[in-house]
Amino acid sequence: MRFFRYVVVLVLAMGSAAITNASRVYFDADEYAPFVMEKLDLPLPNEDRYILLLQLHVIAAAFALPACLLLLSRTLMKRAPSVHRWLGRLTGAVAVLALAPSGFYLSLYAKGGLLGTLGFMLSGAIVVVAMVQAVRAARAGKYAAHRRFVLHVLAQMAVAVVSRAMLFAADAAGFDHDTAYLVSLWLPVLGCAALVEWLAGPRHVSWRNHASLSSRRRHHRPHVEPGFGRI
Repeated sequence: MRFFRYVVVLVLAMGSAAITNASRVYFDADEYAPFVMEKLDLPLPNEDRYILLLQLHVIAAAFALPACLLLLSRTLMKRAPSVHRWLGRLTGAVAVLALAPSGFYLSLYAKGGLLGTLGFMLSGAIVVVAMVQAVRAARAGKYAAHRRFVLHVLAQMAVAVVSRAMLFAADAAGFDHDTAYLVSLWLPVLGCAALVEWLAGPRHVSWRNHASLSSRRRHHRPHVEPGFGRI
């Protein structure tokens, strides 16, 4: 389980870095990325506003996803709790005040029409609600609930990585692009939310705690002299 967690974190970190690197073109005043060119064909009320909010969204996402991965580190929580708290506050502010609002605006001009807009808005709403609840839970000392809500935030940010991977695979397989776009949006949004609820559910937590306790017992058996184990 721990190895799987490390793999997921590594994949998301690499995906975030790749998306950030590919997004640098949005800041080039002399060149329009294909994504931006598609939007310029739409009746945008204000091109400059759209570009500005797109750049804000890219910057916020480039910070927020890696920050959420770092906030899940138990080592950071144990060795530098003050850093964890301040990084959490900063990440929460970026997500609620920059990432989500810019995403809501951009979603109005998303591919897929109304379904595309609703998919992105749902993901953004989950981020805002979960982040607010995560802060409230932390202040109340409810750390299990806090971790659950933070996982919801991370899961929705991970949609960007998962969705792009799915869309790339669908295009390589020759599926209809418009249909693949909507499936690659909605499936990760709903799937990631469901996965977090399953991971945070009582049955899974109970099994995980039992496995952890069994592991500790195996590694910390008291020394017993031969022949006296039943006394």
